[in-house]
Amino acid sequence: MKIAVPVTIENQIDGHFGHCESYGVYTISDKNEIAEIKSVESPQGCGCKSDIASVLASDGITIMLAGGIGGGAINVLNYSGIEVIRGCSGDATEVVKHYLAGLVEDSGSSCHQHEAHHQDGHACSNN
Repeated sequence: MKIAVPVTIENQIDGHFGHCESYGVYTISDKNEIAEIKSVESPQGCGCKSDIASVLASDGITIMLAGGIGGGAINVLNYSGIEVIRGCSGDATEVVKHYLAGLVEDSGSSCHQHEAHHQDGHACSNN
């Protein structure tokens, strides 16, 4: 299994998916432990308009642990076979460990600031 996390330079989960510095990609071993961590550069701009979902999916990522993320980006990631867990915050590696221990659940809330941004004339779709 591989898990991606949008992160800042300090390895903190970025509060806005589409504006992160990079994605931490965690390869999980058969023992349910972190076996490898690598960084994938983030394209700048809206997460739902970039090709990041297909890039991450082609690398085998099936889980995205995100902070704030808009509905368009969630749709694009889901379409690429990546399940999104929203509402995560803090040190990315610690959050991945908590997820592996079954201690992280989806907040059920999308990034409302991002949704408002899209209502101001910036539309996202999974086309």
